[in-house]
Amino acid sequence: MSLFRVFDVAGSAMSAQSVRLNTTASNLANANSVSSSANETYKARYPVFQAQLDQANAAQNEAVGVNVAGIVESDAPLVNEFNPNHPLADENGYVYRPNVNVMEEMANMISASRSYQTNVQIADSAKKMLNKTLALGQGT
Repeated sequence: MSLFRVFDVAGSAMSAQSVRLNTTASNLANANSVSSSANETYKARYPVFQAQLDQANAAQNEAVGVNVAGIVESDAPLVNEFNPNHPLADENGYVYRPNVNVMEEMANMISASRSYQTNVQIADSAKKMLNKTLALGQGT
């Protein structure tokens, strides 16, 4: 694998983790919202990643980047809360809360942040190796 390919792989991974961080932030921002209808209630969203196999060469040791295939909504049940005095309560007295698990989202945020940082370090290490290789040619 070419050392230059490391930048492509690390860059695609950083882009994917950035999407993951943004969806997690959106989930956390809407965790405490309420609605009067299950259809209008915010549902947790998660990115779906896929390997960029179509861009990989036939060589067995070729590195493969990552792509965001899309963002899907969670199918976990919404939280129904009986609160007839709430201004958004439906005719039965229920308000609906998102299916966002705040603890799970915080774990996702930490994981995505660390993955992003790791890929930054990988790209930086590859840059340093390339600079050292160039310095060899200069006789330094």
